Amino acid sequence: MTKMPSPPRPSASLIIVNHKNEVLLVQRNPSAKSWGNYHVFPGGVHDEQDASFQITAIRETFEEAGILVATERDPDSPLNNEALDHGRKAVHSKQLSFKEFTEQHGLTLSVDALLPFTQWVTPPITARRFHAHFFVYFLPYEEGMQLSVKEQRLPTPDGGLEVISAAFWSLTRALKAFDIGEISLMPPQFYILQTLAQLLQGERTDEQKMRIKVLSESNFGKMVIRPEARRSSEDKTVSIMLYEGDELRGGPQGRRHRTTSYSRPDVNPKLTLERNFDIFTESPATEDSEAKLKSAL
Repeated sequence: MTKMPSPPRPSASLIIVNHKNEVLLVQRNPSAKSWGNYHVFPGGVHDEQDASFQITAIRETFEEAGILVATERDPDSPLNNEALDHGRKAVHSKQLSFKEFTEQHGLTLSVDALLPFTQWVTPPITARRFHAHFFVYFLPYEEGMQLSVKEQRLPTPDGGLEVISAAFWSLTRALKAFDIGEISLMPPQFYILQTLAQLLQGERTDEQKMRIKVLSESNFGKMVIRPEARRSSEDKTVSIMLYEGDELRGGPQGRRHRTTSYSRPDVNPKLTLERNFDIFTESPATEDSEAKLKSAL
């Protein structure tokens, strides 16, 4: 009797970009049930307390990395580090709901600043499956501006509960570290880092931010990627993940949208991305079959 695949659990992750165009990556605890020791964007499973996937991404980022994507309703009474650290521990341990924490401190979550940047559904062959919603968020920065304590905070791990390190990485450094086996990445993180590396180079500019916003509002930002695995008939150490729009998934002849995985000894597989179309104008239109949560205000 064929075992039915488990339904994917809704989840969300936040891709935080600082003014140097570095992205926040957290390293999962090696003993984690899913993807232990991998470097990922902070995020996690949607909780019933979350009114939207954006809030899931913001809450999980606060828990895992200590960065809070929110604004104070009273700028004359900003949070200090002690209050943020205390709230983080209370929310992470579920002694206090995230909503209660934000209400107590007069915070408004910056959900409108989060830019959708693809969704990924774990293949049915995997035991633990997720439907992950990814969002890009640019940390506020202007030359000479005064940042609040909340905005100046550096990412820190959560004491090993879920992650053991949290740091900003340049896109080229992260991809190089993965290429030589120094860190491990899953296909969604690899794909997104490769995409951002083509668009965010050097110091951040308003033009770069606008391009990401335009991309977010296009088919690319809404794209739901459901990878299909194929084994190479010639080399058993090679496998292919086909994505929406690839010629082997019904796309135009010659269209490539896939990653190829190459097994290698002692480290995780090497990945290469093939994508030979304009992501701004030719990304495939896909449907999100899940019921969508209403956007939070």
